[in-house]
Amino acid sequence: MTDSNKYTDAGTDIEEVKRKNQNSGMSYNEAKEWIAKHTGGHGTNVFSDTDIENVKRK
Repeated sequence: MTDSNKYTDAGTDIEEVKRKNQNSGMSYNEAKEWIAKHTGGHGTNVFSDTDIENVKRK
């Protein structure tokens, strides 16, 4: 990476931002998926790995 590509026009160090992002925890979508799987949230079935037909059979 050249020095001119290391910083944004505003002076932000791009590599530092990438390092901080790696240690920042879950992404928004990862958090939504975790909540859906662990809290039984309403309207979150798109994130669920539950087999609805299997539940109905039981």
